[in-house]
Amino acid sequence: METRQLGSLWPVSALTLGGGGLGQVWGETTREEAIATIHMAVDRGITLLDLAPLYGRGEAEAVAGAAFDGVWPAHVRVTSKCMIGSRHLPGIAARLETSLLRSLETLRRDHVDLFFLHSNIHPDDYVYEGDPLVATYGAVSWSIFVETIIPTFENLKARGLIGDWGITGTGLPRAIMDALRGEPKPAVVQAIANLMDSAGGLRRFEEPAEPRNIIRTARNNDVGVMGIRAVQAGALTSALDRPLPSDDPEMRDHAKAAPYRALARDLGEDPALLAHRYALAIEGVDTLVLGVKNRRELAGVIDAEAKGPLDKEIIARIESLGLRRQIPRIPLDGEAL
Repeated sequence: METRQLGSLWPVSALTLGGGGLGQVWGETTREEAIATIHMAVDRGITLLDLAPLYGRGEAEAVAGAAFDGVWPAHVRVTSKCMIGSRHLPGIAARLETSLLRSLETLRRDHVDLFFLHSNIHPDDYVYEGDPLVATYGAVSWSIFVETIIPTFENLKARGLIGDWGITGTGLPRAIMDALRGEPKPAVVQAIANLMDSAGGLRRFEEPAEPRNIIRTARNNDVGVMGIRAVQAGALTSALDRPLPSDDPEMRDHAKAAPYRALARDLGEDPALLAHRYALAIEGVDTLVLGVKNRRELAGVIDAEAKGPLDKEIIARIESLGLRRQIPRIPLDGEAL
């Protein structure tokens, strides 16, 4: 498997095994199958596991802990995450440390290589018009990020409990990019990397998403990029593998992606595997996090990665479908601010 440099950290496999599938977020599996999937991933060259206690209420981390029984291969690295909101004030520093320590116990490790803030970051006076509760359970203000969260991460790093820290880049784009330019700054950002530039249900703000600008900003500031949602939670597959209401963001994206599935059929390609190869070709993506839940799905993506870079002509045909078009930040008939 191809190896890429993760920002200024260390080399990492082009594919990362994510915890969503292992924790049964993306459909049913068994613990035995999830453990076997981890072993296959490591055997076939994957060197990073991206986990979190929120994936299956601890199941993903429990699976990883059981897979290695406390004896982790020296070349395999692991991440964990914690989501913070205003309801955790005061006490954010304690919550971050408690979450990390619980993860370490479950993983049967003495440290994680990366610890992520899994919350949105927003300006101090920002209001989530579409979902005001986001600020309560899954978002932090810029002041809290700078004055509390960064110092807590740096303290955990100095104590050897984490190798470094990162942020999930699905929040307000301008705040994410400010964080990537800051000092101290995250070592890694997890950014949307799919052919629709869509975060689906993860998007909580009204402004246009800017995943390519986030990735570009990360690259310009030596911040590693872990691409996420290559198949947009199933929207870019042949069929969603779980029941969802018709107005669900993933269902809407699945309907929007119909021309893409038609193109995949014309090319004789599985749309999910083609979407992974497209995401791997996005400039600035260092490693792509997989949401697979079993060995069959994992093997398909690993085999697809082994085919090498996606042909530029195919990329151009995908781009010509116009699935990345979004409402401009400034209306075309409006004045720049």
